[in-house]
Amino acid sequence: MLGKQRRIETINAAMAGTGFWDNQDNARAMVSELRQLNAIAKPLSALVASSGDMQVLIEFAADDDSGESERELAQLVESVQEQLAALELQEMMGDPEDVCGAYVTLQAGEGGTDAADWAEMLLRMYLRWAEEHGFAAEELDRSPGEEAGIRNATIAIRGSYVFGYLKGEIGVHRLIRISPFDSAARRQTSFAAVDVTPEVDENVEIDVDWEKDVRVDTYRSGGAGGQHVNKTDSAVRLTHIPTGVVAACQSERSQTKNKSTAKKMLIAKLFQIERDKREAELAAKRGSKTKIGFGGEPVRHYVLNPDQFVKDARTGLRVGNPQPVLDGKIDEFLEAYLRWKLGKS
Repeated sequence: MLGKQRRIETINAAMAGTGFWDNQDNARAMVSELRQLNAIAKPLSALVASSGDMQVLIEFAADDDSGESERELAQLVESVQEQLAALELQEMMGDPEDVCGAYVTLQAGEGGTDAADWAEMLLRMYLRWAEEHGFAAEELDRSPGEEAGIRNATIAIRGSYVFGYLKGEIGVHRLIRISPFDSAARRQTSFAAVDVTPEVDENVEIDVDWEKDVRVDTYRSGGAGGQHVNKTDSAVRLTHIPTGVVAACQSERSQTKNKSTAKKMLIAKLFQIERDKREAELAAKRGSKTKIGFGGEPVRHYVLNPDQFVKDARTGLRVGNPQPVLDGKIDEFLEAYLRWKLGKS
């Protein structure tokens, strides 16, 4: 802890000095390192401070007949327990990229219009989760469905340990419900795939020949139309030809800015694929040949009819009310996955 605090002080001193940004690559690397160090050091510092406050309250409580100090102590103990639980989860997220923000990509699978609608429901779920935790979220790319929902979409969620929390969401998610798009009100099974990659620094070492290995396509950004419709081909799609990995962005009016963001996304995806080679399970889920439909292996089932529940196929966790989950209350599933994964390692 002491070594981390000294490093934080060193980086802060460098940032306050003149010429820090003269070498932008080095500056960005130091800012990224500072973010990772603070994500660890700040919670530990808060816990140390709370332990000191607890000792003081214990002494006060011995001479306080009103019971006020005991009540304050009980509240502080509850707060410390929550802080310890949060630190325990951070301990489970030990990979360097776990502290990063994340790109979350959703793709509709088998199920027609219902699948497109299901993909948009999942998109809303992750946006609500980000909002509840105070994380910044930005939509980078969206391809609407023909009748409803989305064919695919990518969002960036930025904050400490976002990737660490969401990496267990990778895979196929399966929905069973009465279709709102079927006039006969029949049950429909729909599938959508979720991919999560860390928002790593674009200067990470990735061997890419940007001239030969990457195809650049431009297209017109989607929108609601009217006077604000984008009339230029500002959206950018980058395809890494050797792997087939695609990154697209249409959030900006500027083609240059969209290309820069798409490049960062592509670097992040290639970086994670390299790391996933150590974990065949994740690599298979992220691969382009994963079946998003019947015959595949969903990581989670969301059942709205006739029963109502959400069940994770890996951890076995099951909750009986799907609506809060679809409203972004997914922490129980995220934490269960981290503990399950730790137990398998």
